Parts: sequence; C-alpha cells; structure tokens
Amino acid sequence: MKIAMVSEHASPLGRFGGVDVGGQNVHVAELSAACARRGHEVTVYTRRDNPTDEQELRTAAGYRVVHVPAGPPKPLGKDRILPYLGEFGTFLQRHWIVEKPDIVHAHFWMSGLAAELAARAHNIPVVLTFHALGTVKRRYQGLVDTSPRSRVRFERLIAARAAHILATSADEIVELGRMGVPRIRTSIVPCGVDLSMFTPEGSTVERDHRHRLLAVGRLVPRKGFDTSIKALQELPDTELVIAGGPADDDSEPRRLRQIAVDYGVQERVRLLGPVARAELPSWYRSADVVLCTPSYEPFGMVPLEAMACRKPVVATAVGGMLDTVIDGVTGRLVAPPEPIAVARAVRPLLDNATLRDTWGAAGYQRAAGRYGWDRIAMETLTAYHHAAPSHAGDVFSSESAMS
Repeated sequence: MKIAMVSEHASPLGRFGGVDVGGQNVHVAELSAACARRGHEVTVYTRRDNPTDEQELRTAAGYRVVHVPAGPPKPLGKDRILPYLGEFGTFLQRHWIVEKPDIVHAHFWMSGLAAELAARAHNIPVVLTFHALGTVKRRYQGLVDTSPRSRVRFERLIAARAAHILATSADEIVELGRMGVPRIRTSIVPCGVDLSMFTPEGSTVERDHRHRLLAVGRLVPRKGFDTSIKALQELPDTELVIAGGPADDDSEPRRLRQIAVDYGVQERVRLLGPVARAELPSWYRSADVVLCTPSYEPFGMVPLEAMACRKPVVATAVGGMLDTVIDGVTGRLVAPPEPIAVARAVRPLLDNATLRDTWGAAGYQRAAGRYGWDRIAMETLTAYHHAAPSHAGDVFSSESAMS
C-alpha cells in the first residue's frame, strides 16, 4: 500500500530542542517506520526549513522524506505556517499526479488543510490525526493561545471532510463529538513508545543520596514545570531534574529558575536543557518517580516512556494521560494540578520502595502490552481499511508477507 504521511511542521527528522519539535515528530517517524517494516511504501511530506536539505531522501528506517518548498527555507513556529499552506497543497497536488498514494494520513490541522485540498483533486481518502485540538487549547490557554484565529473553523471543516479521524485518546473522542463528528468516523489510536529504546535495563545517570524526580518536555508554560518546582518545597531530601530544551527563547527557563529561588529550592532544581533522545532512557532509569504536571496535554508521550523504563508516574488528570496512567496501579493522577496535591501523590512513593517497584512493574507491563509501535501501526492500518475499503487487500496482503 502506498501511504502519504503529511506533517507540515513536524519533520520525522527534527532534532529535539528545535522550534516546535516534540511528540508529533516522534509519532510521525515511529509510525512511518513501523508501517514500512510491515511492507508498505511510506512517504512523509514535511515543510523544507533548511536551504541545504535534500528535496528527497530515504531514511534508514525504510520510509522516504520529501521536503516541500513552502515559504522561506528556515525554521518557523507552527503558528506562522498558515500563509504558506497554499504552496504546500499545490506541491502535493502536482506531486501526486505522478506518485498517487492509496491513502493520505495528515498530522495536525494545518497538514489536514493542505492534504484535503490536494487529495480532493485525485479522489484520495484522507485520514486525519489532529494531535491537538484548537477548541481544547483555547479553553485552557485563553488569550495566550497563539494559534491563528481561524484554527477552530478550519478544524471543523477538515473534520467534516476527512474519510476517518484517529483520536489519540478517549478525551479527544468526546471533543470531536462536540464538534459534530459522528462516532462511526472515528477510532482511538494512541501514540506509542519505542520498546527497544525505553527499557528497564541499560545505563543510568549517576545521582547522590537524595531522591530524584524527573520531568521531561519542551520548556513552555503549559507543561507545568512550575507546579513540579513548587511541590518540591514539600519534599525535602529530593531533587527535581527537568530535561528539555527552551522554546523560541530563554524566558521560560528564567521564569522557572526564579520560581525555584522564590520557593527556596534552587539548590535542588536542575534544568538540563536539550537532551538527545538517545540519552533520555538513562535519565528515566535514574529517577524514583517521573512527574507530568501540564495544565493540559492532548496525549503526552512522557508517561509511556517512563512506564517502559519501569518507573511510576505522577501526572495531572488531563487528556491522554487519563488513558495511559492507571491511578493506583501504574501511578497517580492528580486533579487539579496544584503543588500540594502533587507532593501528596509523590510522598508515599518516595517513602516506600516496594510501592515504587510494584507500580513501576505494572507500568512496564501496560506500556509493553498496549503501546508498542508495531501494535499502533496495526491499529492505524485497520483504520486505513475503514477509510479506503477498496485497498483493504493491499493492507492485509502486506501484513501476510510479513508473517
């Protein structure tokens, strides 16, 4: 089966620490690789953001990347890409005259907009993964939401036109229903985790005698690192390590350091800055507990990575973490995300090594049994079958060839 993945701002080749590089980049890369392993021909279309990029290249994972000329060939925040989607869509439409895919899988609303415009001309079904919804972002961020004002209107439009929508969580299914999307046109296909990289066994970053809490993610306010820092005041003999690069500037790291000073915990907070993805497992393994305290999170890969490394998770009860973290089994869900509540959830885990081990083991079993990328690819391919039933034979003939 010929699969076109469209990911306008999140390249599968993106380096962590760059502009808007995060979970979607990982999702597109890992899903593309897993589909390629199953014998499918996968091409990822992403915006060219470097003048030295080759227009086309084949990755070691077996899928192809096409860099689409749309706007200036330099990094742009995703909220600045909308004016160039016409160029992006025109390129896709022309490219698919020669190389027509069997199905298009668009990632994020702007990819969906460009893909719908191009695919309609060739009668190609479009499957859509939003990764985040504008209605939810606006609800939580209000006036500080930097998304284009037209985002919600465009999301409703492309949701109505898509052949099928893949929601990453049950919470998102509810939101899509509020947008008027019939349940029959949606499936829940979560993000996954690389079970060969994130493992309980392997190297571990050294630490001193203190307990260690770990938080991972882009340094943006919605990730709630300030909540974790404030919780540290109630957790003596404990350090907090934050692994993640800055956003567009260093304002958030400065803000977090000032909060640490204000709460008298500056000697127990470490901001590592950008950490190479290959180095993250050793940081997870070094922690007693992994914290995820965002104000909202469409899905959240960090809990899965922690669980795959056999670590218990304390997370705010929002978005996809309501699905991945089982309260009282693999970790704790906290609502609302307040420092005292986080500290109370963490304290028993620091005091009881047996509890940490038990919840960590349960988390590992859940990550390994439910969230491996090969399983996520199978569920995605099944959704492709619903969207393009005429190509069901292509989907399953490739699967048979792998067995």
